[in-house]
Amino acid sequence: MTRAVLSVGSNLGDRLAHLRTVVAALGPALVAASPVYETAPWGGVEQDDYLNAVLVVDDPDTDAQGWLDRARALETAAGRTREVRWGPRTLDVDLVLVDGVTSDAPELTLPHPRAHERAFVLVPWADVDPDAVLPGRGRVADLAASLDRSGLRRRPDLILESGSARPLPDGTAGPAAPTGTARPAAGAVGSAGTARPAAASTGTARPAAGAVGSTGSAAPGGPSVSAKPEAAP
Repeated sequence: MTRAVLSVGSNLGDRLAHLRTVVAALGPALVAASPVYETAPWGGVEQDDYLNAVLVVDDPDTDAQGWLDRARALETAAGRTREVRWGPRTLDVDLVLVDGVTSDAPELTLPHPRAHERAFVLVPWADVDPDAVLPGRGRVADLAASLDRSGLRRRPDLILESGSARPLPDGTAGPAAPTGTARPAAGAVGSAGTARPAAASTGTARPAAGAVGSTGSAAPGGPSVSAKPEAAP
């Protein structure tokens, strides 16, 4: 099993709809979704505010490179362009962390090199997994508490999905966030009536410290491979 953490953001077009396309595309790979936040742009480029969220995912058939490929495919499907670094985008899907994986490759840096600096990543991540740890940096909740949150505003009126979050794969209880629940717990019977096999965690088990490297360069409002700021920064 490969568990990861994705940061998603959008500040062009129907922002919420773009984020929802990611949730829909992940299907049973989605473990939990954070609340939605509206955030000021990150990176110094003048543009509209972003909507951001963090998704915890896992899929036994997807490795770190596979998550990066899926992130890029989702961005492409949403019409994402990369004309201006940290500029506006229809959809930003950044790989923040993949359990047990570290990488210094230019196209896939894990954990995301700037995740510890971004409130729009850490705050929603701490919401959905209070005990998460960012390797080499510490507890996500502690890191989030040390950052300036003045440009971050929770949007309880915006829902990514309905329901309540299921337990995380390592047994940690996933909080019921207003953004709804993700798929049924490993080993639990899904809506289709088929049981989802319990997956074994890789590496040292830790709370949804999933992460995915970002694609592209850091973008305002969303982490990306090679560390691009995520949408909404």
